[in-house]
Amino acid sequence: MDMNDTKRILLQALEFHGHRCWASVAGVRVGLAALRELGVKRSGGGQLHAVVEIGEDHGGMCFADGVQYVTGCTLGKGNMSKQPLGKLAVTLIEKKTNRALRIGYKPTLQKQIGESAFMSKRGQGIEPDDIPESEQMELVDLVWNAPESDVLTIEKIFQFDRDWIPETMGFVPCAACHELTARAYLRVVGDKHVCIPCSGYDR
Repeated sequence: MDMNDTKRILLQALEFHGHRCWASVAGVRVGLAALRELGVKRSGGGQLHAVVEIGEDHGGMCFADGVQYVTGCTLGKGNMSKQPLGKLAVTLIEKKTNRALRIGYKPTLQKQIGESAFMSKRGQGIEPDDIPESEQMELVDLVWNAPESDVLTIEKIFQFDRDWIPETMGFVPCAACHELTARAYLRVVGDKHVCIPCSGYDR
């Protein structure tokens, strides 16, 4: 993949994410490196699974959107999961072979990122879209143009220990509320198949 292709992917990922920020750029870089190192293509279906180590309610969660866009592993498709450690790292797994690779983002640029005009304004509570585009792109370019060895920790490929459950296909209307419900989420109450809320069960 040449530089024009990767820059196009970056810009599309930022559009998908909704604003331009350093953590989503880091996610794009990590995702691209993971695909390259594993020798796999973007997952249109369930070929890959990504485990992101972001947590909740912190400024680096944007990282996951960069990973999602590049790898095709998404929370919606169920081939992305969280191991909430508050880190900017991902383990990408090729499901048919269980070959896996963990890549993390290094703290090399954090002083420059923290002192940037963008982050100064974010610290004042200014929303990303209200910050001038030139200041957004200054930070994007800083993370995007840094040498890979400066910003990424690429670990060795290893075997991921997991048996993958096949996808369950099909929806059935709940016998009580009549809303479509995935088969695995139906519960039996008497002689009826109903959704979890109508069943009275917690899950």
